[in-house]
Amino acid sequence: MTAPGDVPLIVTAQLPRELHARFTALRTAHFPPERNYLEAHVTLFHALPAMCEREACTLFKRLAAEFASVEARVEGIMPLGGGTAIKLSSPAMLSLRDLIAEHFRGMLTQQDQHRPRLHVTIQNKVTGKEAKALQAQLAGTIMPQPFAFHGLELFRYRGGPWEPVKAFAFRGRAAP
Repeated sequence: MTAPGDVPLIVTAQLPRELHARFTALRTAHFPPERNYLEAHVTLFHALPAMCEREACTLFKRLAAEFASVEARVEGIMPLGGGTAIKLSSPAMLSLRDLIAEHFRGMLTQQDQHRPRLHVTIQNKVTGKEAKALQAQLAGTIMPQPFAFHGLELFRYRGGPWEPVKAFAFRGRAAP
């Protein structure tokens, strides 16, 4: 088994319970089961260096104390080529992510140096035909709606399942 200090860290934005449950159910129904190790999630960073775990926890604890829940919106279906996602928007979450990225400047992977397109993957690594079929099936079922991210979550990447490190619930008053 790999030691905790040897694996990259993943940072996600915490969905509200009802959306998490709904999107996890869609993921369970449509993600290839042999590749589905995870529940629904919104990835902000794919691979912070393992050596930054304590620093990340300190930073996220401070941010959670400062900021209130972060406004966001479900926008609809998002094609991924060989998959399907739920498209989200949240300028405020992207601003908060920018603060984190600036904090870890010089330590981010190429992928994490760029702002992500916020989404929840519900199907991946399928044929384009399968993806388009699911998108057609889901058309009109994923309606735009507001919600709020309730915190940040930190995980260790283990190749398949992610190992939870800690969740940081927003409890402040400021907006990012």
